Order: sequence, then structure tokens, then C-alpha cells
Amino acid sequence: MTDAPAPLRLFNSLTRSLETFQPVHPGEARVYSCGPTVYNYPHIGNMRAYVFADTLGRTLTHKGHRLTHVINITDVGHLTDDADAGEDKLEKAAAERAQSIWDIAKHYTEAYWADVRALGIRQPAHWSIATEYVPQMIEFARTIADQHCYELDSGLYFDTTTVADYGRLARHATDEGESRIDPVDGKRHPADFAIWRKTPAGETRQMEWESPWGRGAPGWHLECSVMSEALLGFPFDIHTGGIDHREIHHPNEIAQNQAHACTTDSGARMWMHNNFLVERSGKMSKSSGEFLRLQLLIDKGYHPLAYRLMCLQAHYRSELEFSWEGLGAALTRLKRLVMAAASVRDVEAGAVSDRRLVDLLARFDAAMSDDLNTPVALTLIEEAAALKKIDAGQKRSALAAMDDVLGLQLLTLSREELRVRPKNATIGENQIEVTLAKRREARAAKDFAASDALRDQLIAAGVEVMDGDPLGWDWRLDN
Repeated sequence: MTDAPAPLRLFNSLTRSLETFQPVHPGEARVYSCGPTVYNYPHIGNMRAYVFADTLGRTLTHKGHRLTHVINITDVGHLTDDADAGEDKLEKAAAERAQSIWDIAKHYTEAYWADVRALGIRQPAHWSIATEYVPQMIEFARTIADQHCYELDSGLYFDTTTVADYGRLARHATDEGESRIDPVDGKRHPADFAIWRKTPAGETRQMEWESPWGRGAPGWHLECSVMSEALLGFPFDIHTGGIDHREIHHPNEIAQNQAHACTTDSGARMWMHNNFLVERSGKMSKSSGEFLRLQLLIDKGYHPLAYRLMCLQAHYRSELEFSWEGLGAALTRLKRLVMAAASVRDVEAGAVSDRRLVDLLARFDAAMSDDLNTPVALTLIEEAAALKKIDAGQKRSALAAMDDVLGLQLLTLSREELRVRPKNATIGENQIEVTLAKRREARAAKDFAASDALRDQLIAAGVEVMDGDPLGWDWRLDN
């Protein structure tokens, strides 16, 4: 027996309201997520967007929809800010490192994919690479140029007054809106944006193509309109991205989509945005040297899924403050869940009929159906994990169903995997365990001098001995 599932309600940034999800194609869910610009390593704030998009995708699957998820890779077209003139991020990185722009893009794409795997983010149906769609971008631009664009010496520009209600996603007509687009000589209106950027006279770029408007490269916004239509069709269901995209990038996509389709439709039925990850020390910026990327967390001894859990502890539309103390607390919470799940990991799954589990599963479904309320969902999986005197097979099935949505890998992670060795550690785990075994023998023999000496030896090597730890973790390496 199971309770009827709750309808999935999601917050649509376009209307600033909760709406019941109704797929364009019954039984399907088509989702496009703005991916990284691969000129540097992604920081953990970037990766929050993909934990959110993955959680959305898992929830759509949980609700019975056949998911087609697309994430783009921007390897051309994005300038060093949201302006329409200046250096391309990839061209700039290639020049600074004296490398091929193609090598730069390949290296940082693979680094991003490694972070995706480490965070348990499911592979999308398509990784769409911008440079593979340039001919389609040129054709897209050609179809809208006559009615919606004008040409300047610097490139082809979209006239934002030619579409209805430009900027409604960002609320440009209200105090909520903002604009960060720098002026360009000859633009008709401040919000107009580049569709095609001509290579300046006397310059040669590593990535440039011939077009009806001269040799150059596509504007950043063009790629997402082209690739989402090519892979998902117009209209599709959901477009996701960080809240920073809500102000310029996504309104410009919508304008292009309206022009191309000759409609007021925005391309996607729903636009969803995750809020920022806030870090007070200023190390979120990639210009700060040792900025906060996932590998730094791992190097300091934190399992990457502790960061995923940290993201899930806050609603995706709320700001999330990062701190090392908060990450440590998330790791402890993950350890507790892994330990609770360990007792049913190897049992055969069974159909869930116990009323306690049925109720928890229904409440879990209701939480995730309420605009992905992961903070509540986490408390419910903890309740299920803590249940005593219950059929092990049913408990395993319930935990598996919840974890399929949260993506914490509770039924495959082990204690040993969660004990990540910091990069600067000078002692190996085997040596720690041998020393701890000797210390336990000394304490059992009441040889406290020997016990203290062994403890001091471990402390000197950066090992915190956790006597009396209720989780039974015994030790951890300082970072």
C-alpha cells in the first residue's frame, strides 16, 4: 500500500510563483542547464548549481518522468564579464598560459567532469559543446538578423525593443532588476547585446569563423538558444542556472528565442535559479589564488559528498554560507547516515508495507514535491535510518528510494571511503591503526604512560585521537 504522490510544484522565476509541473510532452521532462565556461577550474559555488540541477533531475525521475537533461560546455563566446566588448575568457586564459585554446578548454572540461563525478551528479543525456554548434548559431542569427538585429563595426547586435516585454525575467522595469552591460559605441539601446562579435582589424583569434557579418565568434547568449532548441525542441520544460544568469544571460536567451520562433514564448516553460554560495573570506573568486574548488576540500580531508549534503541542507533558492565548521558538521551528519545504512546495505530489498516507512516515504515525496525541499527531506531520511525493530529489507528499500533522490550514495559508501586523507598528512592509515591498536593494549594493561606516549606520537603526526567518539570513528587527520 502506498499513498498517492503529491503534485510536483516548482518555483518559476519567470512568474515569481510556484507552479505545478506539467510537461510539454506527457511522460517526459526536458531540462537544459547552463554549464561552465571552461577557462579555469570551477569553484564550489559554481558546483552548487549542478547539485541543484541534479537534484531537480532526480526528483523528476522519482516522479515518473523520462528525463532528458542537457548541460552545455562554453568553450567560446563568453567575455571576461557581461559586456559586449573585450577579451574572450578562453582566449585570455590561453594567452596567459601560452597554450592552445583547445588544450585549455579540454583540460578544464575534464576537471569539471571530475567534480561532477565526485559529487555524485548523474551524467546528462547530452554534454553540448559550444564550438560544435557554430554553423547552427550562424544560421540561427541569419534567420533573425533582418527583423531583430543591426550591424556595427564591432559585430551584429540584437535590438531588444523588437521583442515583447524584454527583461521580464529579471524584472528590469522594477527595482528588482539590474544591468551590468557596459556601453558599446553605436548601440541603439543599453540592453542591446551581441549576437556575433567581429574579430577586430589586425587581430587573429584562435577561435574564429566566417559569417555574413565578418570573421569572428558568436556572442555568449546565442549558444544556449541554439543548443537547447537543437537537443530539446521549443518549447521545452525547464531551464536552470545560477541566480546571476537571471539578470542578463537568460533574458537575452528569451529574447533570441522569441525572435527565432516568432512568438512571445520564452523557449522554456519554467526558468529555475539557485541562489549563491556565500563565503566571507573572499576565496570564492578565481582571482584569489587558492580559491575554493572541490579538490581543495578533498585535499583538506573532506569527502566531496559532505559538500553535496551541505548544499542539500539549504533550500536551493536560499543563500548558503560556506564555512569549514559547517562542512565538518555536514561530514559528521553524512557519517551518521552511512553508519545507520550499513546494517541494511547487504540485505535483500523488500516491498515497503510497514506503515511507519510508508508514512515517511509519503512525507519525503511531499517535501521534494514542494519545490525541492531538501532540508526537510534530509530529516526524513534520517528518521527512516534511525528506525528500530523494523524489517531490514523494507528499510533498505525505503532508504534506497530516498537516496536515489538525494544522491548521497548511503548504500554504497563505506566508513573507510569517508575518511579522506589530507594532502599534507605525513602518516598512513595502516600506521595509524597499528599505533591505535598498541595504545588500546596499553590502556587495557593500565600502562597509561605508554598510552599517553602513543597518543602524543599520533598528535605530532597530525592525528586527532577521538576517544569516546559516539560515532566510533576513533581518529581523524587534522587539516
